[in-house]
Parts: sequence; C-alpha cells; structure tokens
Amino acid sequence: MDPRVLVGTETKDDAGVYLLDRRRALVVTTDFFSPVVDDPRDFGRIAAANALSDVYAMGGRPLLALNLVAFPSGTLPLSVLGEIMDGGSEAVSEAGAVLLGGHSVEDPEPKYGLAVVGEVVPSRLFKNVGARPGDRLLLTKPIGSGIVTTALKRKLARPKEVREVTALMATLNRAAGEVLSAHYRSVHAVTDVTGYGLVGHLLEMLEGSSVAARLSASAIPVIPAARRLAAAGVFPGGTRANLRAAGSKLRFEGALRDDEAGQLVIADAQTSGGLLAAVSRRAAPRIVAALEDAGVHAATIGEVVGGRPRVVVGD
Repeated sequence: MDPRVLVGTETKDDAGVYLLDRRRALVVTTDFFSPVVDDPRDFGRIAAANALSDVYAMGGRPLLALNLVAFPSGTLPLSVLGEIMDGGSEAVSEAGAVLLGGHSVEDPEPKYGLAVVGEVVPSRLFKNVGARPGDRLLLTKPIGSGIVTTALKRKLARPKEVREVTALMATLNRAAGEVLSAHYRSVHAVTDVTGYGLVGHLLEMLEGSSVAARLSASAIPVIPAARRLAAAGVFPGGTRANLRAAGSKLRFEGALRDDEAGQLVIADAQTSGGLLAAVSRRAAPRIVAALEDAGVHAATIGEVVGGRPRVVVGD
C-alpha cells in the first residue's frame, strides 16, 4: 500500500483519502443508484447529496464532481435526463463545489450519481473507527426513508409524506459536517447512514473500534410516516436484509423483543441519511447545541460501551 493512502478499504470507510502534503489530503468517493422518487430533478438532487455526504463523513469539504449517468435514451426523453442533472448540479453548487462534466452510458434503467473529490486537513480527518467507551452517539437525520420510498413505489405514501421525505433526503450533510469538523478534537468516529441502515453502519464502526453500543429506541428520531407505514407492513427488501445480517450482534430488549416492525424500522435501509458520530461524553451537549444552532436536528441516541462489538437496543 502506498504510504500516502491514509484511508483505503481496510476500515470500510465512506471514502478513500490520499495525502498530498502535511496540510492537505484528497477525499475521493463515488455513488450512484436508480430513482427513489418520481420527480427527475428531486432524484438528481438526492443522488448528488448522497454522494457528497461521504466527503462530509470524512471531515472534508467537496471540491469537484463528475456526473455518472445511465439512461434509456430510446424510451425516455432527454429532457428527463436534463432535469436529473439539473438537480445534481444544484446540490453540487450548494456544497460549494464545481461540476466538471462526467460520463454516460445507455441503460434500460435510469441511474445517476457522482464521483466526488474533496479535501481535508489530515489532522482533522474523520474515520468510522476510533469510538471509545463512554462516547455518546449522535445522529443528524431521522431514519425511515427506505420505508417511505418503498411506499411511494407501491402508491401507499401520501403526497405530504413524499414531500417530507424528499426534502430530508435532498438536504446536504454540509452543516452537520462543518459543525463536527469545528469540534474535531472531541469527535472520535463518524460515518453516514445509508444502505446498511443505522444498525449496519453502527456495527461497522463498533467492529473497527472493538467496542459495543447501547441505543435507546425512544431517542432514535424516526420519520412519522415511516411509523405509520411500518405498522402496515411496508418495508424494503434491503431493510429486512439489514436485520438478518446483524444476526447475533444485535439484541433487542423490552417491548422491542417481540416487535418485528419496530426492529425493522431501526434497521431501515436509508438513502442520503444523516451522519452518525461518536463524540466524547463531556463535549456531546456542546456539539448537539452547535448542531441545533446550525439548523441540524441532532439526537443523542445512545452510548458506546466496552465489550465485544454488538448493539443492544432498549425501549
């Protein structure tokens, strides 16, 4: 391995990091997927926000991006692709980065995302390893987007619910990332919550840090529509897979022991979810207050404890 590679694949981190000099390192990532909402512009913005999030999870700021496009030009008008890319361009611009072009291929199913390059000060680099017993776990967006977007595909979601989850997924993690970066001495591990869900991404953090965690289900913010839809049995396949994958490393206590819907909500596969951070106990209230001042509705959802890597979720 090149000694300039500060982060590769060994920690299952959100992006790779390559050292330029003592004060600068590049953060490099990519992500793309098929539509999760019907509106092309909203889809483009969500996909771009999701890709940009990896840079914020590493403590960096995006510099530039390239479009990644798969599109059925023979069956959908190119105006739809234009709307998708306009949405992506809006998100990149809001991130303070520049869009330099990209690449497209013909594909029966539309797909869109970005390759993103950012920068970070090496001494302020975040990884998803390093959590310590006593740390508080902070989450910067509610979970449940996978449930709501699945309901949208099944025509079970209400228009207001679709608008709310779209706005949530399209929101950049920029403000949250900037606040955490400003408190970097007290931030021990960070990741963003996407396809593996809150539980899956937390377990990666715990396994890399050789610690365990206790979560309070009542403290975990959940999109209100997701609770309604969960009660009706609406879940994506990825959410069920997340719960199965956690296996014996995930334990539910109290009423959650027999509440499959409640368990699935906590394992829900997210698109463009929030940041999950392990921060020092003493600094946690100050960081939460700073996040709130920045317009980020952060929640303290649990704590890191000693022991073999596992997650225990209580009422």
